[in-house]
Amino acid sequence: MNDASCPLCADAGGALVFQAEKFRVIRAQEAAFPAFYRVVWTAHVAELSDLDLEDRALCMAAVCAVEQALREQLQPTKVNLAALGNVVPHLHWHVVARFDWDSHFPAPLWGSPQRPVDGTAVAALAARLDAVDDAIARALSVSCFL
Repeated sequence: MNDASCPLCADAGGALVFQAEKFRVIRAQEAAFPAFYRVVWTAHVAELSDLDLEDRALCMAAVCAVEQALREQLQPTKVNLAALGNVVPHLHWHVVARFDWDSHFPAPLWGSPQRPVDGTAVAALAARLDAVDDAIARALSVSCFL
């Protein structure tokens, strides 16, 4: 159930953090938002309601595990969750740690910037992401996700 024209079927979509049979977690390559993760469903479906109840629960449990790892590792001001899929109609959730210093906060990261990018803060956050990736992978390496 893959679509060769879909970028999330053809490519990981970022730095692979965790791979299970039914989903993967990647760290997106968003320079101003280094703690931007995606939970990407493996099968090419557009909507959460395309999944059966068990798979919906698995998908949301994975989203929650990524959110919790971000909260524990980074203590962000807020974690944003989004499943837009307007540009890429392949089920994926954005899980983004947000900070009161980020260039768009409190606006959505797809909105207008509120201030210039704080390169020092972004670099300090980026330096911590290997540990965040490890925490996400550990949280998802339990039998209910594999």
